[in-house]
Parts: sequence; structure tokens; C-alpha cells
Amino acid sequence: MHETDVKIEKAILAGVHIGSLDKLSDTTDESMAELESLAETAGLEVVAHVVQNRHAPDNGTYFGEGKLDEVAAAAKELGADIIIFDDELSPVQVRNISDTLDVRVLDRTTLILDIFASRAQTKEGKIQVELAQLKYLLPRITGMGKALSRLGAGIGTRGPGETKLETDRRHIRKRISSLNAEIKEIKRQRDLLRTRRKKDGHTVVALVGYTNAGKSSLLNLLTGADALAEDKLFATLDPTLRGLTLSDNRQLMLVDTVGFIRKLPHHLIQAFKSTLEEAALADILIHVVDVSNPEYHNHVEVVNMILAEIDAMGKPTIAAFNKVDLLEDNAAVPKSVSGAINTVAISIKDNMGIDKLVELLEDVAPGRKQHVTLLLPYHEGKLLAWLHETQIVESESYAEDGTEVSALVDAIAYDAIRNYVVR
Repeated sequence: MHETDVKIEKAILAGVHIGSLDKLSDTTDESMAELESLAETAGLEVVAHVVQNRHAPDNGTYFGEGKLDEVAAAAKELGADIIIFDDELSPVQVRNISDTLDVRVLDRTTLILDIFASRAQTKEGKIQVELAQLKYLLPRITGMGKALSRLGAGIGTRGPGETKLETDRRHIRKRISSLNAEIKEIKRQRDLLRTRRKKDGHTVVALVGYTNAGKSSLLNLLTGADALAEDKLFATLDPTLRGLTLSDNRQLMLVDTVGFIRKLPHHLIQAFKSTLEEAALADILIHVVDVSNPEYHNHVEVVNMILAEIDAMGKPTIAAFNKVDLLEDNAAVPKSVSGAINTVAISIKDNMGIDKLVELLEDVAPGRKQHVTLLLPYHEGKLLAWLHETQIVESESYAEDGTEVSALVDAIAYDAIRNYVVR
């Protein structure tokens, strides 16, 4: 039996730098570096970057004609299998570029969708990804011609492309309708779970942040969970919910969420709405930031933009600046950040700053408890029993005038016993 080596496809990355003040939507060195990370995450070998400076991408061919010929020559010389563009291409652009370049053409959106398709593990994740893929494909069927004829195995062809749904718009619409119904049922079940958690008095804390910032690793460290935590983009798609007990016995529910990224396809935000609602409906947010990344300021801005889009801004937010172990000794960690009421420097790898993060959570989470000493008259037996049931009674002893109690109580209990508090 002979082993067959898997051929690693080669990719050329392409973008247009328009010099926009909005660096998050423009092609820059940083966005190309991120596109390369995405390509490598998808299993591609990047062999070249091509960036053209112009006032705007060409409506028909993205690049100018001369630049497109240059890319065609580079693809032939380097043996490239795929050209990946840093923006979302229109069907006309895909068709025209494919007519000039005799290789597969992808855009940033298709690449991200492909990565999500490979990462989805649960039924919910797979439904959400397929829904995003189909919504992206539907308006692009007509006129893509030669580009679609090249679809086979490989990056950018996972999911609906393999079943040739592009030949039947009505079939795609029917499938989208079916997937929307399944998403609606998932949302209904999530709403029931949230209602139950609210009834049980659990405060929900959502971990949000740029992809690969360390959210899943933080969840594992805080709760002893076993959520997948890899040094990869979009390692986790499905939300993981775990409990955390604070020092005063308050119960928190921590939920991990999908990582964000610049130019995140709108189809994905819509498809993952039921998952992202975990952040939108949470009581508190922990915004995990990879402070070792030179682009972390932009990452914070991207996360805040997406949180605003899903109506999750304005919640009590703690910014946890992770990976401080990778900073130079004299590098300063920000004391404040947009959207956060508190910041803390942490290193999940070295278990540094985690106690401080938990202290901040204890300050922010509702129902904070305080130590009190009280003298309860013997006729208040029901009140003493209630304290045992609902609060933390640390000790009690019997005196001539009543029961001396040392307890950890919340604001509601304190209001009920305030007349008996001696210290």
C-alpha cells in the first residue's frame, strides 16, 4: 500500500489599498497579515502578496487590467492554485477575474465561511454555517459562469458548493427557509434556558473578544472546563456554558462566544445571531484582549463595533488584557479602554492576574455579600432558619439575649436583619 501525500494548495493574496481613514475596512499591511493567517488556518501555503494602490477597487475586475495581468503571471510562475482577495467580491468581479486568471478565485468572506465550515462540530454550528454560506451564494449564482464551473474539492468549496445547489435558486431558498426554521427552534430553546437561569438567579457573564485572544483558555482556567482552546483562528464556534462560584457563594454562569474579526461577513453575524445573543443578553461582559498583538487597539474597535451591531454595548464590561507575559518589561498595559468600566492585566499561560479578575467580577456582579455580626432574639427563629437557607452562616453561639450569628449576607438579607446587626 502506498501512502499518498496530500497536496497543499498554494495561494496568492491580493488587495486594494485605497488609503481610507477607516483602516478596519481598507487593505493594509495588518489586514493582509490577518488574511495570511486565515489562509494558513484553512491549510493553504501563501506564496505571494499583491497590493495595488488606487482610489477604489475596479467595479468589474477589482484590480486594474495591468495589475491583473501581473497577478496572472505570478500565479503561473509560482504555481498558485488560488487567488484570495481581501474584500468581498461581486459576482461580476469573480467572473471577470476568473476569465483572466486560470485559477480558483476566492474572496475574504468565502475563506472565512470555509474555515467556519471546517470548524463547526455541533448540529447548531453546522446549521449556522450552512445558512451563512447559502445566503452568500444565492445572489452570486447568476453570471458567475466559469468561476462556478471550477468548483470541486479544495478550499472555498466546502458545504453547499459540493451539492451543486448553484443550479437551483428555488432549492436554495427552500433550504434557507428550512434552516431559518431550525435556527428559530434553537433560539426558542435558548430562550427557555435563559429564562430558567434567570429564574434560578444566575448572573450570566459572556466572554467576548477578537479571535484567538484567549477566551476559551480563560473559561477553562476560571471554571475547570474542557472547552477546545487552540492557538488558531476561530478554534471555537459553539458557545460553552460553565458555572463559577464566587467567594461569597454567588453563582455565575460563564459563556464563551465565537471570536470576532475585522470585515466579519454580515451573513455570519446574522446566522450566528442566536449564539451571539448570549453576549447581547448577558449581565456582564469580559472583553478578552490579546495585548501582545500590535493591532490590539484595532481589535478592541472591531469587537465594540460588532457588540454595537448586536445591541450588546452598555453592559458592565471588564477588559482583561491577556498575554502580558509576552510584553517587553517596559511595555505599559492600558488603564482604560473604550466600553469597559475596569481593566486588568492577566496571563492565562502563567495564571497571573486571574485573582484580580475574579475580584473585579465580585465587585461588578449583582448581589455582593458582606460580613456581619448580629444578635437575633430567640423569638426570631424563622429569620435564623431563613438565613441558613439563603445566606452563608459562618458561626453562631447562644447568649442570654439571643443567638449571636456571624454571616455573609447580600443586600436583601441585610435589609431584613439590619435592626439586629451589631457589627
